[in-house]
Amino acid sequence: MTKQEKIERFRKMNETAEKGQIVCAGSSLMEMFPVEKFVQEDNIPFVIYNRGVGGFVTQELLDNIDVCILDLEPRRVFINIGTNDLSNPELSIDDMIQNYDKILTIVQDRLPGVDIYMMAYYPINYDAATDEMKPGLLIRTNDKIAQANEAVQALAKLHQARYIDINDPLKDEKGNLKAEYTIEGMHIKEQGYHAIFDSFMKYAMED
Repeated sequence: MTKQEKIERFRKMNETAEKGQIVCAGSSLMEMFPVEKFVQEDNIPFVIYNRGVGGFVTQELLDNIDVCILDLEPRRVFINIGTNDLSNPELSIDDMIQNYDKILTIVQDRLPGVDIYMMAYYPINYDAATDEMKPGLLIRTNDKIAQANEAVQALAKLHQARYIDINDPLKDEKGNLKAEYTIEGMHIKEQGYHAIFDSFMKYAMED
């Protein structure tokens, strides 16, 4: 399914979705988090809508902010966007942060009182990467991810939003994404998301 097809699907789903719930927005690392499934399996009385779209950069979330966030009028939104920007050697972290800043400004302007949780970017594992993935991970390194996380943390402070880092269970002793949790060095298997689900839900269920 293309990005545009996903957006159209979400647009239709949003028509019958319950307003004032929890929304997750971002790129593939958010899209692949089976949070709706986990909530159902654990009989958690919370409604969470995942509107992540694989391949999204910050500009694309900005362009589709209505469908991915605003139309649902959430009371709480979790955002994980920007790692695809980090994969582009021609884009600086500052460029990515400028777009992220615009996203937050629009959300706060249109949804006064919304709780925004900005998620720390997940680590990668170059050694566990497939040959196809390795060139990209020479650009999107854990050092670059750490720098980006610092910038996101500063941006969260500026917007009085919450920066959250639930990545510890995903990391090996070197701070890389655990090999057993990754598909190809970057994307995360379901059991990896399971490892961080409880931490995620603590924030989702906060009073």
